[in-house]
Amino acid sequence: MSTTTVWTLIAALAVATVALKSLGPLLTGGRTLPRPMTAVIALLPATLLAALVITSTLTDADGNLTAGADTVGVVTAGAVVWRTGSVLHAVVVSLVVTAGLRAISG
Repeated sequence: MSTTTVWTLIAALAVATVALKSLGPLLTGGRTLPRPMTAVIALLPATLLAALVITSTLTDADGNLTAGADTVGVVTAGAVVWRTGSVLHAVVVSLVVTAGLRAISG
């Protein structure tokens, strides 16, 4: 991808972002949004960030889905924190699981 293409894409995305951000005030016309809609809008940044992190974690350079030992370790840590509430246990268990999987796969 050439430098010109990259900067053109960045400019197009910037223009699209400004257009989408200005669309909300134009459509609402100064009216306040209902409480359920405000609650959903407040959760959007965290949801989008989680989607970006998961997408970048679970895809390789070619865009194919992939899961390695580190992914299994993170999932294991999440499960341990969810079940026990102990971050220390989660770190130890995920370390053992990840190291074990890496040793097996060689």
